[in-house]
Amino acid sequence: MLWFGLEEVKCQCPGGMAYFSNLSTRNYRKYIEFGALCLLAIGILWWFGRKLNWSEVGSAVSHSNPYLLSAATAVISLAYLFRACRWGALLRPLGPARLSDLLAATTVGFGAVFLVGRAGEVVRPIVLPMRDPRVRTTASFVTIMVERIYDMMAVVLLFSINLLWFKPPIKLGNEFERVRLAGVILLLGAILGVAGLMWFRKKSGIVVKALERFFARLHFFPQRLSKLILSTLEQLARALRVLVDARELAETAAWTAIIWCSIGLASLLVIRAFGVPFGVSETIFVLGWSLVGSLVPTPGGAAGAFHAATAAGLIFLGVSRETSAAISIVLHVIDFGPAVLFGFFYVIRGDLNLSRLRSLASPETVEHAVEDETLVPDDIHNDEKRVESPAAAGS
Repeated sequence: MLWFGLEEVKCQCPGGMAYFSNLSTRNYRKYIEFGALCLLAIGILWWFGRKLNWSEVGSAVSHSNPYLLSAATAVISLAYLFRACRWGALLRPLGPARLSDLLAATTVGFGAVFLVGRAGEVVRPIVLPMRDPRVRTTASFVTIMVERIYDMMAVVLLFSINLLWFKPPIKLGNEFERVRLAGVILLLGAILGVAGLMWFRKKSGIVVKALERFFARLHFFPQRLSKLILSTLEQLARALRVLVDARELAETAAWTAIIWCSIGLASLLVIRAFGVPFGVSETIFVLGWSLVGSLVPTPGGAAGAFHAATAAGLIFLGVSRETSAAISIVLHVIDFGPAVLFGFFYVIRGDLNLSRLRSLASPETVEHAVEDETLVPDDIHNDEKRVESPAAAGS
């Protein structure tokens, strides 16, 4: 029966078998990648916990201050609201969005990241257009990219500038000097990165036209892929208007500062809940280590890597191994716990259709949505395109 079904697809749809084979290959690859990341997470967790005295870790958790942990949870919950407000500010050049929908998409998206890892990042920009059809899919995706740039810049700046006057609570010698040098390199890289983005924003029309001509000469290059790249770059350039518009830059930078002050405060409260007398400077130092761990795309919101990196930062500052492990575990739960709870609330209330979300979040659907997006260039793009028009080129 299956063979006859496949033959029918093959007969009725030219290239049907090729599509079926390609779809199966993509599905298998997706499962293999997810399985490999799960194994990586398990390996890191094993390495993280192999020398720990877990009874002492449990004791440290049980003796932590519940009031400080509750306060940290409340602060992180507010941080999700602040993230929604910043997302709205980033989307404003591309179109309006309701705060309630932004908050729902933000919490559901971060809950998905916690459950399935970085693969869940596609959920947040998909949920928002589902709830608010005024928001275009590409606009949702590119503003998430800009958001990641803001967050990376914020942590790098905090970590690097903090190192200029940071005095470790214990004597570290040459080891700390190497960390300080790494901070300076990160700071220089961040400055160059922002300068590059600002240049791209100003010259985006020229860059996109040049790439369009380049792809046209590459006859072997897939047309779908070239259209996807050009469409994404167009929308990214529009979203990057916040870097050259003083008012929008001030607003989005202010929201970013509020978000990371909230995250820093929550981290400080968690550390203090375990009786570790750290201040703001030590907390920022540990946050820098946590960011490195969070970049590993393992399921569970960088499970294993986040714990190992955060604990390493605490151990570097003289905190005991077991207490460091306990802090990293609780901090990870508090960072993602509110998002998971809010996400379940929206699902249970019926605000989200999970089957539709699953279909919309597939790589094929996302690619088609971005490719088929109708672009509406803004004024700067129109000016740039007039310069690059055939008439201008021929003059």
